[in-house]
Amino acid sequence: MTRRTTLTTLSAAIALAGSMALGGCSAGDGEPELEVGGAFMPQPVGDMAGGFLTITNSAGTADRLTGATSPLSDDVQIHETKDQKMRQVKSLDIPANGELKLERGGNHLMFMGIKKQPKQGEKVRVELRFEKSGPMEVDLPVEAATHNPAKH
Repeated sequence: MTRRTTLTTLSAAIALAGSMALGGCSAGDGEPELEVGGAFMPQPVGDMAGGFLTITNSAGTADRLTGATSPLSDDVQIHETKDQKMRQVKSLDIPANGELKLERGGNHLMFMGIKKQPKQGEKVRVELRFEKSGPMEVDLPVEAATHNPAKH
């Protein structure tokens, strides 16, 4: 093999490896990769209930929680809490390589006019909707009315 052939082959191999590496960097960055954990609903005491969970996004692309539906209520809202004031919002951000925490005293799902009183030990089905990702079904285990994992 001549020196020129060796250099040409080496250059081609470096170019191919470089293009494969660049392709690998962008793979998976096009769509968020969402996972839900820590889901629960405190046993409701009235006609409303809160839903809490953490959505983790392990991809380099952000997403937004845009809605939720449930057989428990015809009106599931997304609530934001700022300065100890709760208000309904259209969506909440799920950052790239980050998480959205829906927790007591903070952002959460609010089930308005619930159709029945779920009891501790039961599960409430919720379908979460996102701006970019497909819908995701989650079961919220019903815990004691005072349950708060942040205090454990």
